[in-house]
Amino acid sequence: MKDFDTTSVFSDFALAGYYLALRVGFAFPVFEQNKLPTEWVKIYTSQGFILHDPVMKWVYTNTGAVRWSEIAQDDPMGVLGLASTYSLRFGAAISCVDNDQTGQRSFGSFARSDREFSDEEIARLSEEIIRLHIATKPPSNLTKAEKEVLAMVKNGMLLKQMAAELGVSQGAIKQRLKNAKLKLNANNSAQAATKAMEFGLI
Repeated sequence: MKDFDTTSVFSDFALAGYYLALRVGFAFPVFEQNKLPTEWVKIYTSQGFILHDPVMKWVYTNTGAVRWSEIAQDDPMGVLGLASTYSLRFGAAISCVDNDQTGQRSFGSFARSDREFSDEEIARLSEEIIRLHIATKPPSNLTKAEKEVLAMVKNGMLLKQMAAELGVSQGAIKQRLKNAKLKLNANNSAQAATKAMEFGLI
């Protein structure tokens, strides 16, 4: 999410850069942060390395933590070898997932140029990934009526238009929006609608 701040633990430990994705569902993550070297990101993207990257394959099919050097996945495109030429020589991958029907996953890939990550560093990074995963969990208590008015806000409808379409008073619309803002921790209706959309709720 655009207004979400990450922890400094990642940059403190991953001196060569990191990639973070929170709450990946069927589409895009709710929050994504790429602090890897710019030139590497350009090459990685243009060559479509995400489809061949052993680290990405690991985070999508496993939970827990692993050093890049311990990943048993094949690397026919030599992604990790090429990454090392951009100071991404040593790394750790961390992944966690919800054990419910949503199956949303959060993960991070962290890099250093000088040495392997220690067990203590990996444990600390894992704690942060899990903490952020929990912190970005979408609310499950939005009512159908609240989702309905948020969808109308997203579509640019005015308060009186919503009331007329739903056959309720403007006061009822205001109350639904107020409840939705509280549940989504949003400052205004537009932000609540944006958050609901990012969470896949509308």
